[in-house]
Amino acid sequence: MKLENHEPPVCHAGEDEGDELFVPPLNFAMVDHGVFRSGFPDTDNFDFLQTLGLRSIICLCPEPYPQANVEFLNANGIRLFQFGIDGSKEPFVNIPADMIREALKVVLDKRNHPLLIHCKRGKHRTGCLVGCLRKLQRWCLTSIFDEYQRFAAAKARVSDLRFIESFHICSFRQPQPLFHAQRVDE
Repeated sequence: MKLENHEPPVCHAGEDEGDELFVPPLNFAMVDHGVFRSGFPDTDNFDFLQTLGLRSIICLCPEPYPQANVEFLNANGIRLFQFGIDGSKEPFVNIPADMIREALKVVLDKRNHPLLIHCKRGKHRTGCLVGCLRKLQRWCLTSIFDEYQRFAAAKARVSDLRFIESFHICSFRQPQPLFHAQRVDE
């Protein structure tokens, strides 16, 4: 199945014709409990994003955040963490490991959840950050690369995969799961 140029599904608030539509951003998905990923949200996505109860957004684009988005964040009490990673293409792509580390610290801090990670299309920069998170979660590289490929599709970059593979997680202490299962005694 090819996901490139895939239009996200439109969620209906109800069956009646006058009901509100909830449109997720491009490439929207749940990463883990309280952590989501997507392409750059626009005004059509704001109603959907409100349903998530977000506390934080990580933007991986260097451009100034659009005024409409800033107003949405302010109106909903959402904190913006912006890590300006250039989205240039191979072979000159330079993914700054220090920025990925700082962004991971934000993701790992449960006080920031629920949280949305996004870049322009939700493919490369977002894929690198999520791939590094998966390494911290002790996923095998094959599974990490499979997940990256599902979102990047035909636009997958070997340099991104190399970055994820060589990213050192030793500076992070063993992360706790993003969610905690409770034991129920019978």
